[in-house]
Amino acid sequence: MKKNEPLVSIVMPSYNSSQTIESSIQSVIEQSYKNWELIIVDDCSSDTTWQILQAFATKYENIMCFQNEINQGAGASRNLAISKAEGRFISFLDSDDLWTEDKLSEQIDFMLTNNYGFTYTYYRRFDSNAEYGVVTAPKQTNYKKLMYSNVIGCLTAIYDTKLLGKRYMPLIRKRQDMGLWLDILKDIPKAYCLPKVLAKYRVGNGMSANKVKILSYQWQFYREVVGLSPIRSLAVFSVYAVKGYMKHSK
Repeated sequence: MKKNEPLVSIVMPSYNSSQTIESSIQSVIEQSYKNWELIIVDDCSSDTTWQILQAFATKYENIMCFQNEINQGAGASRNLAISKAEGRFISFLDSDDLWTEDKLSEQIDFMLTNNYGFTYTYYRRFDSNAEYGVVTAPKQTNYKKLMYSNVIGCLTAIYDTKLLGKRYMPLIRKRQDMGLWLDILKDIPKAYCLPKVLAKYRVGNGMSANKVKILSYQWQFYREVVGLSPIRSLAVFSVYAVKGYMKHSK
């Protein structure tokens, strides 16, 4: 551990993740940045996920695992992990995604050097068979721009509690991350991108079939979380849908 490395808290929700979570945890263990804590909240898995987590927590003192009494969704699980976090920086990694080994070291240095409170990076899509294209992002974004397109991949985001305090996700089943990003961007002018591929996002099998559901969740998000009027929601939603199509058709 380098001297004066701030503690980074890594938030990971899990649910029936026995096939992927070991690789996700291993990508944290292999970080070149060593001053981290990994907080995993399991959402009542019915497979062997909880047993896997207990084994890691027994072996590594900076890995902690908790389990919800009832299934509550990823947002509630992430919020419990955030409440337990002791680090200056809060970061996010899902139980089927991966980080490159220099993810934390490069991104924390980027934030400290520039005094940025909220940052994100590029990431690559992959599945069990192959790696796919890189998902890039603009150099910076703000509240208005993010409303039209969520350019911040959850697996790449880090915010600084020293500048922003602890921030929590809205208790909704989907789009919790976008809700948190918008909440942060109400209070700071911009979030900034480190233009490097520092994470890998696992593509699920049912992505195409879920597109209608995803759009439905996005409409509800604008109406119920952001509080836009029906007309304003329609205008923003239309732009979001077009941008989303362009992003995922690359």
